[in-house]
Order: sequence, then C-alpha cells, then structure tokens
Amino acid sequence: MSRIRSVATSAAHKGREALEINRRTVLAAAGAVSLSAGVGFALRPTDSEASPAVTTEPQPVAEGRKAAAAPLAPYTKGTTLASVAAPRDSSGYRRLGDGAGWQRVLRSDLAAAKSGRDGRRTALAAFVQFTDLHLMDVQHPLRLEYLRAHDPHAWRPHEALTVPGAISLVERVNALRGAPVTGSPLHFVMTTGDNTDNNAHSELEWFMTVMSGGRMTPNTGDPAHYEGVQNSGLKLYWQADSAVRDGDKALGFPHLAGFLAAATREVRSPGLNLPWYSTVGNHDALPLGCFGSHADPYLAEAAIGGKKLMTVTDAEAKKLQDSIRNAQDPKGSGYRDFLKAHARSARPVTADEKRAPYTVSDYLKAHLDPAHQGLGPVGHGYSSANLSAGTQYYAFRISDDVIGISLDTTDAGGHYDGSIGTVQLAWLEKTLRENKDSYAVVFSHHTSQTMTNTRPDPAHPGDRRHTGTELVTLLNRHANVLAWVNGHIHRNLITPHQASNGNSFWEVTTASHVDFPQLARVVELVDNKDGTISLFTTLIESAAPHRTDFTDLSQTGLAALYRELAFNAPGASKVLGGDAKDRNTELVLKKG
Repeated sequence: MSRIRSVATSAAHKGREALEINRRTVLAAAGAVSLSAGVGFALRPTDSEASPAVTTEPQPVAEGRKAAAAPLAPYTKGTTLASVAAPRDSSGYRRLGDGAGWQRVLRSDLAAAKSGRDGRRTALAAFVQFTDLHLMDVQHPLRLEYLRAHDPHAWRPHEALTVPGAISLVERVNALRGAPVTGSPLHFVMTTGDNTDNNAHSELEWFMTVMSGGRMTPNTGDPAHYEGVQNSGLKLYWQADSAVRDGDKALGFPHLAGFLAAATREVRSPGLNLPWYSTVGNHDALPLGCFGSHADPYLAEAAIGGKKLMTVTDAEAKKLQDSIRNAQDPKGSGYRDFLKAHARSARPVTADEKRAPYTVSDYLKAHLDPAHQGLGPVGHGYSSANLSAGTQYYAFRISDDVIGISLDTTDAGGHYDGSIGTVQLAWLEKTLRENKDSYAVVFSHHTSQTMTNTRPDPAHPGDRRHTGTELVTLLNRHANVLAWVNGHIHRNLITPHQASNGNSFWEVTTASHVDFPQLARVVELVDNKDGTISLFTTLIESAAPHRTDFTDLSQTGLAALYRELAFNAPGASKVLGGDAKDRNTELVLKKG
C-alpha cells in the first residue's frame, strides 16, 4: 500500500479537499507551519489549550523541500567514510592529520537484510542532524570555568572558537553532493538542541546568524578588550597569548600570540544552503543548562553585570559541581548564595545587556525573525501559534511519505536531564495517529536514557512529567515511527527498540560539535521494496582541514585549531565517537 497520502485525516467533501490542497500549497510556499503547535493548537492561537484532542479538523503538516528524482550515486568524499581526523603523535600535545575512514556497518537487530536490496531501494527522505553546538559567550559572568579547579574538563581550552567551528560545519554541509548513499537531494538540516551554551541573548544571535548567514562578532563586554579567563594570568587556564607557564602549556599547548584577538573578531557565515529546523535543548532553555527557567532573579542581574568569578578552591568547586550533578539546586538559589559569598574575589568586567538570559518567547521570536530566515522555512519549524502558546514542539512534512516531529524534552523545573509533559505527550500520540499513513521521524534533545528528571514545570504544575521509558512505549505503539534522533550525551550511540507487538524503531544519538570528534550526521531513509526499510547514517566533520598551522589564525585556521584543541583538552573523553556500530551504519527494520 502506498504511503503517499494526505498528511492528516482525509477530507470528506470535495470542497474540503480543495481547501486542504490550497492550504498545503500555501504551507509549502511558506516552508513550515506547525501541524499542531503544541497544547492543542491547529494553526490557530484561539483553539483550546486544555487538550490536544479538542481540534477535529485535519491538521496540515508543512512541506519541506521535495526531493527531485536523482540517480543513485554513492560517494564518500567529505564524509567520515573517506577520512577522520586522527592524532599523528603518540604522546604529549598531539597534532592531528588525516586518519583512516570509518566503514559502514550493517545492523540487522530489528530485521534481516535481504539480498538485492541495493538495486531495489528508493529514497524516501534525507537530512542532516546538527546537535550540541554549544555556541559560547566565553566572557559571560555566570560561566562555571572555575569548576576546573576540581574537574579538568569543566573548562575546555577551545571554547572561544565555537563560532568559527560551527561555521565550518555549515560549510561542510553546503559542499555535500546530496545524500552519500542514494544521491538524493538533502531535504533540510535539523539541530537537536544545545544550540547555545548559557541561555544568553548574545549566543542566540550568533546561532541564528551561523545557521542562516551573515556577519557576527563573537565578543561581548568591552569591544576592544577580551575580559575572560584566558587573559586572567591564572595558571588554571590556557593563557594562549602570554608567556605564562600555565597548566595547559605544561601539557604541550602552544603559545599563540594574537589568539584572543582572532577569536573575538568579526566572522562571516555563508548560511546553510538548505532549509533548517530547530529543536530546543536544556542549555537553550535553562541558565547554565541546569537552573530552572524561573531561576533566582539575582542570576539574571549577575548575567549582565560587571563582576566575573574566575577562581575558587578545589573543595568549593567539587561542592558546587556535585550540587549541580545531583540536582540539589534546581532553582539556582544555592548558586546565588555561592556567588554572593565570593563577590569580593570576583573580577571587574564590562557589563553588557546582550548577555541577559532569553525566554521561551525570545527564542521563538528569534526563529520567526525575517532577518534570520535564510532559506527558510519561516520560523524554522516554530509558528506564531507556538509563540502564543509558549510551546516549543511542532510537526512538519519532510517528504511525500515522511513527517518530522520535534519535541521539547527540557524540564523547566530545573536540572540538565529531561522529561516530557502529559499535554505534549498526548499531542504526540494524536499527531502520530492522525498521520498513520506517513512514516515518522521524531527529534528531541534528550535521549531515552536521560529523560529521568520529572520535576514539575513551575508554570504548569498540574502537567505531569513523563520519562524516556514512557516515551519509548508510546512510540512503539505506532508502526509508522522509524527513528528517534537526538543528542545531549555528546556521544554516538544507536539503540534498537522493539515492542512485543512487533513494532520497532531506531534511536539515533549523535555526538556533539563541541567535544572531539566534533561530528554531525546525515540520515537517509530508503524503502528496500522487500518489506523492509533501511536508515543509512553517515557522520561528517567540519570543512576545516585536519592538519593545523599555528601561524594561521584565519577563520578556517581557527576552525581547524578548534578541533585539535578539543582532542587535546585535559580530561576529554576519547570514546565519544562511539563504536563502529554507532557511526556509519545501515539500520534495517520491518516496514510497518
């Protein structure tokens, strides 16, 4: 049976059909409008917020860019199938160069792979996933760099280069010749959260500009003078520009005169040459990624203020880090008291209102701003209905046979792990049921294993929170779900989910673009025409060369340095690339 159907319930009358055709045409031209932009909305902010089931009309899903017919043309150039950055040295500060590529692994955990499928398959959809870009305002007063006194990886020497690093990733996607396996045109890019690092307006502006194109200066405070930990003279941090013999230089990190000036100068992003969509993560929604959206107001004032704490003792750092990891201070009141207790040792910096925390409304307005439309769609998935309702979840049309569903798994009650509210869960079930004749790909920031935080949302205390296990159970009730694509854990991991009813889907978790190996992922969906579907996953790096030149502080040179510094960051995990079965794969499952 063909799955090329109406996105929602079929219209009963010809007049209604004509209306739906016209509406889909309008939506396709606009690029994206929420299918049901959260809390029961069907494109109209006046609909009831009480239940997602109150709207009985067909709920259209917006059209993404349609894939044109293309010959199957597998390629490896520009992907990790061809080459992956790898160390050239065996000890000390290790320089990177061209390493061997990662082979594709066939996984038949959920269904057997039938012979001859390569010649039968047809492309359903193809897209790129970005995740955990963590664009950082490294001079922000609320940053927790001083936790490095206890945990070496709590601050990373490459953090000032997140913007040129992300631009280089955009350049890589722009250079891809369609989907690596099928040759199909790529439909879109989806970011799965933690687009920013510290819920700051400055970072949000940089993220929007990186994705949609334009010039930006990754600098706040004094425009002529960097005021962060890297010119503090403290040996706890890499003092790249100075001759200070800091702890990182003792490990082989170089002295790079002009590093900070280069890291804070104006850069230009070409913007993606594809439409792009956005999913929210805990670092986007919560101050420092862990304190509730209704955190202590003192923190909002401190964010734009003129004091920055840069050093504490090992014991103090451990106590604060343990408090955050164990979710003992979800409202940030303990952190407020910590900052007040250390006020005298904080250093003066230039106050800047651009560092203010942004709200849900601010986040949505930035996406809806025509200045950041790029190649669209309008709102990058979010709509005016989202803005009216204060929600950050939506559905959209990927191709004739496939819809996408972007979830909000952040918990406004605080802590970095996530969950999902009852209202959103009911909306998800309704969306999947109404679009049962289309395959579905679900996007979120958190993984199934990291949705364990069920604190009530202070703004909706009656909306019970649900875990990742409950979400898996819901997804397994629907035969049309093919994949759940997410991030958060900064590691490549691919997990099969199969229910007793025979339904199954793949959970595809992709490593971050802030920690080495700094990856994104291309996902292709194909119909094997034998009762099975294959999902091909192909990892990509940024366009920056693997080899670095310490004398090259150009935008491209900084992007290459970004990767090499990340590899050498003290305390950095060396296993975030995952196993071979979590990287470049063919994932087979039965056709629903």
